[in-house]
Amino acid sequence: MRAIAVQHYGDTDALELIEQPTPAVAPGEFLVRVKAAGVNPADEKIAVGSLDGIMVTHFPLIPGFEMAGVIEARGFGATEFEIGDEVIGFVLKDWAQNGTYAELVSAPVRTLARKPKSWDWLHSACLPLNGLTAYQAIKRLDIIEGDTVLIHGAAGGVGTLAVQIAALRGAHVIGTASERNHGHLRELGATPITYGEGLAGRVRELAPEGIDAALDFYGGDAVAVSRKVLKDPARVASVADITAPEQGGQLVWARANADELTEVAALAESGRLSVPVNRSFPLEQAADAWRMLHAASRARGRIVLDIDAT
Repeated sequence: MRAIAVQHYGDTDALELIEQPTPAVAPGEFLVRVKAAGVNPADEKIAVGSLDGIMVTHFPLIPGFEMAGVIEARGFGATEFEIGDEVIGFVLKDWAQNGTYAELVSAPVRTLARKPKSWDWLHSACLPLNGLTAYQAIKRLDIIEGDTVLIHGAAGGVGTLAVQIAALRGAHVIGTASERNHGHLRELGATPITYGEGLAGRVRELAPEGIDAALDFYGGDAVAVSRKVLKDPARVASVADITAPEQGGQLVWARANADELTEVAALAESGRLSVPVNRSFPLEQAADAWRMLHAASRARGRIVLDIDAT
């Protein structure tokens, strides 16, 4: 198979297209022919070594956490899918051969769910990581109908899905974003607010009695600002600030969970979730995809590798 890999820790310039053997398929796993792979900032963090010591890595290292594809083979005891089934996956296993920037990936059953039938490959590949992150963060804070929720980075990849999921739960969402994205947030059901200096005061104007929960998908001082306007200062979760627990909040990292991924896919299939795609690149242009990710860090819409999305 073809894959994008780094032979040593490095950034964009270290990415190269290589040939690799077909991955071994262990018991309880499925071999998936990848149609499209989502591109995320975390992919580069793995490649440059920022998560060394947190995740086991081997070289050549194939980046990529999420994908959409077709079941091509099954390991012993893997009965949940048939060959030819279309799936999405948040694949966490062994980074030696198993990132999703590849034509084939071996995925444990706990990482997979059925692809939304009405979604194309490119959009489906953008659902697993961001969808699970948003869904699990909202569950962690037990956001329910009637809650007022502050979402930092509401127009980003995770934030866009979190706004939609929270709104579907009946919460009133206040979302931070640049002014050019305020119309987009209104379309998703959120009340937009500009981030930056004076944010706490602007939030109090919208929610004089305080907010019930806060989700940080941006970083910076979002956790500290949230605690100033929360009714319960502990009801804040962050995916971007590793000091959140020290500040009395929670740190969230997506976990592979087939049942929860299936629930997210069901929301997508029902038409109640949307994911904007900015641009796709062929597998061999993964470095260009990363360069665009840097340049378009505040642009709306995901970047995807089109591996075989025909």
